[in-house]
Amino acid sequence: MRVGTRGDLPREVKVLAVIAFVVALGFGIVAPAIPLFARSFGVGTTAVGLAVSAFAFFRFVSAFSGGTLVERFGERLVLASGLVIVAVATGAAGLAGSFPLFLGLRAAGGIGSAMFTVAALSLLLRVAPPSHRGRAAATWQGGFILGGIAGPAFGGLLAELSPRLPFFLYAGFLLVAGGVGMLLLRSAEPDPAEPPAADTAGPDLGPGPMALTTAFRSRAYLAALLANFGVGWVLFGVRNSLVPLYVTEELGRTVAWAGAGLLAGSAAQALGLLRSGRFVDGWGRRPSLILGAVLGTAAMAILVGPPAIVPFLGSMAVFGLAASLLASAPAALVGDISAGRGGRVVAVFQMSADLGAIAGPLVAGWLTDVASFQVAFAASTAVLAAGLVGGLFIPREAPRPAPVAASRV
Repeated sequence: MRVGTRGDLPREVKVLAVIAFVVALGFGIVAPAIPLFARSFGVGTTAVGLAVSAFAFFRFVSAFSGGTLVERFGERLVLASGLVIVAVATGAAGLAGSFPLFLGLRAAGGIGSAMFTVAALSLLLRVAPPSHRGRAAATWQGGFILGGIAGPAFGGLLAELSPRLPFFLYAGFLLVAGGVGMLLLRSAEPDPAEPPAADTAGPDLGPGPMALTTAFRSRAYLAALLANFGVGWVLFGVRNSLVPLYVTEELGRTVAWAGAGLLAGSAAQALGLLRSGRFVDGWGRRPSLILGAVLGTAAMAILVGPPAIVPFLGSMAVFGLAASLLASAPAALVGDISAGRGGRVVAVFQMSADLGAIAGPLVAGWLTDVASFQVAFAASTAVLAAGLVGGLFIPREAPRPAPVAASRV
């Protein structure tokens, strides 16, 4: 496939974006049904929370193995296999007759999800030439955002009809996505002409995947990990777990206002993704990451102040814009550092966001219990500021990929 100077993305990037939309749509459909279905087994609130977190935990602990599988068997096979595993586990979960079985199937789904995510991002960074990696990451994330916005609305309605129905529908979506992946994607070879980023230390990469020890010697890679950890902490963790409680308990507003804030953030992120990829490719990875971290840090710092509804809505919108940059710049950095050779380097990058999503709600929730919402938001501000510091330590001479006339995939 040919990528021209007018900014055309490889076909695989567009296919991956469609798959991301289908996966996120299905996940959004099943999400409201998970606590309801778990509750139907007569378990308590803690067990319901375990059913939700089991998926994320096993996704985290299995991601590194997913990277190893990508290096051994290729992105396309691992991507499709991961989707099939999640589909089978989800469909079977809808038929589960006991809570332990339901919990085990949720855990199996997390393993498949890790395989899919690592393989998809590895393939994305491999097929996109350096001058297009920011746009490729933004396009892929855009698929997730749009699917994530549309899914919960349908999921709530379906769960009212039957708490089992969303599981079957999600399984069907995943099987379709896996079939699309096998038919329209292919595991591409990295461009042998592309060198690793100048910021990496150690010997030349050679023909194989980049060693993790080499990646960890790169300040750019460490900055990408810090930024992705902050995104997971706030975007996938604190925003979903603490913000609704903050609105109802601290601001004294209804849950509808919490939904309005989350919608404002998602809308701002979706709009930001329309331009953030070009910004990352044109202006550079380092300034884009720094700007995203500055906006994200400022957005969370607003919530440290006196509680008020207008600053809250503004904070959510500003963080949405920050997330659009932090969804593109760190991923593009990882692609540059590894010269598009994914696997374990990409897996650790993905694990950093998952770790943030697991730790963020726990730490912020504990700080809220022992201190206040403001202290919890201050800690979240510090986490995002760490990503800013990491971005400042990226060398200014870190490569900005020059436009290419054509690249074969």
